[in-house]
Amino acid sequence: MKLARFAGARSWLIALLLAGWQILSARRILDPLFFPPPTKVLATLWAMLRSGEMASETGVTLLRAGAGLLAGVIGGGLVSILLSVSARLRTASEPLISALYSTPRLTMLPMVMLIFGVNETSRLALVALSVGLVMVIQISDAVRGVSQDYVDLAANYGASRAAIVRKVYLPACLPQVFTALRLSAGRALVMTISIEMLGSNDGLGSMIWMSWQTFATEKLYASVLVAALLGLLSGPVFRGLERRFVPWVGDQA
Repeated sequence: MKLARFAGARSWLIALLLAGWQILSARRILDPLFFPPPTKVLATLWAMLRSGEMASETGVTLLRAGAGLLAGVIGGGLVSILLSVSARLRTASEPLISALYSTPRLTMLPMVMLIFGVNETSRLALVALSVGLVMVIQISDAVRGVSQDYVDLAANYGASRAAIVRKVYLPACLPQVFTALRLSAGRALVMTISIEMLGSNDGLGSMIWMSWQTFATEKLYASVLVAALLGLLSGPVFRGLERRFVPWVGDQA
């Protein structure tokens, strides 16, 4: 009963909107060419799943986003460590990081293609850059937020620099690190699909773009639905990992 109430509380608005959309489209108050009925969209999605087309294109997008996410997390983590140990380097790099973070990443795609060429490396580099910037900003803020009193207390008890990092900085920063991972996963997926729409022949983004160009609106809505579900599922995955590796956050809540 609790599960049913929880699901109902979270889904009633979506169900109401879909029902209204279905009725308005069926009565042609909404043009079915631009707003196909949800039942038709679901039928198209089912057909694409059975044919393997949706699974194939979704797999390409997930592989591309996962590779960019991994590269960005590793690169951003290493840069964050460097900035944490060098105040001079951190001060000098802050304007560059802020400028890159505030610049729309898609505007950098032509420059990245000039450097790496029109290939998979360019796509992954841009996704990794987007993820890396999120990681650097979040982790740097987490490190600066660690109370110096804890560091001094550990040092007074004879803790080495490595022990201070392991026993003080790491537990204090882990919650924000997982927040960065959750944000980075969403950013990687958004960037991957956006890049596929502009410069790829495969993936969900490419399929969305081709569906728009050919007015295959049922296919367009089905592809967008799958993209939305992928983004929706990424949050609980990383929250589950956070509860597993940072249990004290849940205890405090």
